[in-house]
Amino acid sequence: MKESKTDPRVIRTRKLIMDSFIELSGKKEFKDITVKDITTEAMINRATFYYHFEDIYDLLEKALSEVLLINLDSKLYEKSELIEETFVNIFEAITNFQISLSNRCHRGYEDTIARIIREQLEVLFYKMLVKENKEERKELKITAIMLSWGMYGASVEWRRTDKTVGADEFIKEAIPFITNGVQFLNRKT
Repeated sequence: MKESKTDPRVIRTRKLIMDSFIELSGKKEFKDITVKDITTEAMINRATFYYHFEDIYDLLEKALSEVLLINLDSKLYEKSELIEETFVNIFEAITNFQISLSNRCHRGYEDTIARIIREQLEVLFYKMLVKENKEERKELKITAIMLSWGMYGASVEWRRTDKTVGADEFIKEAIPFITNGVQFLNRKT
C-alpha cells in the first residue's frame, strides 16, 4: 500500500533524493548522472527512486522548481505589493538561481530551466496581481505571463552582458515602465 504524499517519511525520502541529485550535479553534468548514481548517493533502491519520480528528467524538473521556489521565497512575495523593491528582489533571486545552475546543468537543458523559471514567475505574479485587484480576471493572467517572460528575458540579457552593472541596477532601469503598466491595470478596475 502506498503511503500518503504528506507522510513525513515520504517527504524526507523525496528530499533526500533531490539533495543527492543536487550534490551530484555539483560534481557531474546532468547528462552524465544516472539513476544508479542517485540511488547510490541517497542510499536507496531503484524502486524507491521510481516511487517518487518518473525518471531523471522528472527529478530535474521537480528539483529545479523546488530550488527556485526556495530562492524566490514565493510565500513572502505573495504578501508583497508589486513595487520596485519586489521586482528587484525577484529579479535578483532568478539571476542568482541561474548563476548557481550555470556550472551544474548541461547547455541542452536551458529550455527546461527557462520554462521552469517562467512558469514559477507566472504563478507568483498572478497571485500578486489577484491579491492587488481583489479578483481573478483574464487580463491579470495575461499580465502575469508578460511579466514572467519579460523578467526571464531581462535575466538572460543581464547574464549575456559583461555584468559590470549588478542585477539590481540592471532591472531598476525597466521598473518605471513595469510599474506604470501595473498601475494602469489597477486603474481599469
